[in-house]
Amino acid sequence: MTSNRRSPAIITSLLGVALALGGAVLGGVVLAPTAPAWAEDPVDFGSTPIVDTVGALGDRTDEVLAAIEQTYDATGHQLFVAYVSEFTNPESAVTWANDTAVANNMGDEDYLLAVAVDGRAYYLSAADGAEISDADLDRISSEVIEPELADDDWAGAAIAAAQALDTSSSGSGWGWVWFLVIAAAVVAVIAIVLSRRSKKNRATDAAGGGPGAAPLVPLDDLRRTAGSALVQADDAVKTSEEELGFATASYGDEATAAFRAALAAAKAKVAEAFGLQQRLDDDTPDTDADRRAAYEGIIRLTGEADAALDEQAEAFDALRDLERNAPAELERVTAETTAAEAAIGPAAERLRALGQAYAASALAAVADNPAQASSRIAFATEALARARQAVAASQSADAAVAIRAAEESSDQAVLLARAVDRLADELAQADRAIDAGIADLEADVVTARELGGGAAQTAERTAAAAAELRAASTAALRDPLAAGARLAAANHEIDAVIAGAREAAEQAARAQALLERSIAGARVQVQTAEDYLVARRGAVGTEARTRLASAAQLLQQAQTGTDPELALEAAQRAERLASEALSLARNDVEGFGGGFGGSGAAPGYGAGRGSSGGGDLMGAVLGGILIDSMLGGGRRSSGGSGGFGGFGGGSSGGGFGGSSRSGGGRSAGSFGGSATRGRRGSGGRF
Repeated sequence: MTSNRRSPAIITSLLGVALALGGAVLGGVVLAPTAPAWAEDPVDFGSTPIVDTVGALGDRTDEVLAAIEQTYDATGHQLFVAYVSEFTNPESAVTWANDTAVANNMGDEDYLLAVAVDGRAYYLSAADGAEISDADLDRISSEVIEPELADDDWAGAAIAAAQALDTSSSGSGWGWVWFLVIAAAVVAVIAIVLSRRSKKNRATDAAGGGPGAAPLVPLDDLRRTAGSALVQADDAVKTSEEELGFATASYGDEATAAFRAALAAAKAKVAEAFGLQQRLDDDTPDTDADRRAAYEGIIRLTGEADAALDEQAEAFDALRDLERNAPAELERVTAETTAAEAAIGPAAERLRALGQAYAASALAAVADNPAQASSRIAFATEALARARQAVAASQSADAAVAIRAAEESSDQAVLLARAVDRLADELAQADRAIDAGIADLEADVVTARELGGGAAQTAERTAAAAAELRAASTAALRDPLAAGARLAAANHEIDAVIAGAREAAEQAARAQALLERSIAGARVQVQTAEDYLVARRGAVGTEARTRLASAAQLLQQAQTGTDPELALEAAQRAERLASEALSLARNDVEGFGGGFGGSGAAPGYGAGRGSSGGGDLMGAVLGGILIDSMLGGGRRSSGGSGGFGGFGGGSSGGGFGGSSRSGGGRSAGSFGGSATRGRRGSGGRF
């Protein structure tokens, strides 16, 4: 028996992808192309709660119906029963039952018992919000339904299921009888607990909890939780793996690379969890502490597997939605691209104006942003043209990938244009901060001179630095960001000299002011480097990315730290690392493709715009935009408007995702972890 909390959507059409693939792969054997087998639609219950396509209930149908109605009248739990020969399209009992429930718009207190008479498999499906707990669903499946099915008592299984849903309800009509039973149980439990308290306390102390420690979760409860989590995570990985295969067939390797990486990470976590379970199942005796550690490890690893899938769920669904709504999405992205293009001209004018006041070093990060933005718009325009052709040819999968590439390219154009405005604002803020910082530095010089001794020597050096900074701040072409870094270093040096002479409160106030200036400078440097790298990520290597990641982490530490000195050190180091990251990124870009255009460009990527896309295509590569479908490689054509699996235009697949995500407006299932699931249940073979 297995338990499941996901509800994958129904795969209603395989023909398009079958033609695109030119054959089927099953069990590692490549078969020659054959005519596709059209799969059944979900069972339609209509106005009756019973569907029996194989005549399994015989003359006991009315008896089953009476039991179902009795349960509904007593508890509000509506049982639906489906008896078929085999589960097909999909073959999984879990997926077939959940898909049928979703297709019939079943609510929170609607339960579906699906039985494959010849396939010897069954599943009891319930909504995530159902009143019946997971434990009760498992019990009803294994102890009530399965024994009847094993004896081929088809009607008995349905009647027993209905009666079990009645007795499992917390809202049944037993009233005071249940109250007395529960009260007696509570009294018994209290007596047991009181009699064994000292023994439990000793056990807790022996396990390392000690007096006052939080109570440990009982080992049996932990075992059940770990087992359930492991099954659910394994099911989620398998479903996601199937869904990824469908998506790759429709959209290509490039468009699904992130999903593939998420699945690989999740599979590794689940495999590690199975390894822990296997160690518990071997012949080597385990202590309670060993078992507890293993169960906790399984729960942690399966949760991480869910999270790995969840990270890509939104992007996965977005790609699927693009295919489903390709015409409307095409118009939306077209409008966004037009707006993005209109913002490039003002950004270029702003950049030229900034060049009259600031040094080239201050503007280096955005110097080519207008040109890069224009390149992105050109690429987006070409992608949209391809998308229109695909929509006209009812090739929705091709259209989705093209629209996605155009949207990402358009978004980068907006980012590039806005980065100019952002830097202009940040430079103006830096100008103002430097004036205040120099005044503060000159005040420090006065204080240090009054201290005499070694402080006086530091004061003279600082005074010279302050004079140079003041002269630089009024220069025709200035770099307030670089000046800010020098100011922070000089401030830090002189503050170290006079720190011992200051009152504690004054010292804290000055340290906070210096910290805020340092954080502001670091924030500007990190943001500038981030903007530069994001728009050129296709060319930037790991060294620049690592420096920038470290800088961002240090900036976060500086902003949230409680020790001003450590925070200041973190902010100043963040600024240095961000500056180094920007320098390294620029070197990577300059060396990318022989200098990005011109005679040194990589084959097929010239500076001009020929029929192959030229510099615009190279710009897209530089920006890291998905272009596989534009180049025509790495994917087979889907051959039709319908998608496959969870991506299909009118169909919805088994769902790619983790095991515990509840459905939040989604269809039966999708890419992701626990938050994408809509139903749960229990079942197995008999």
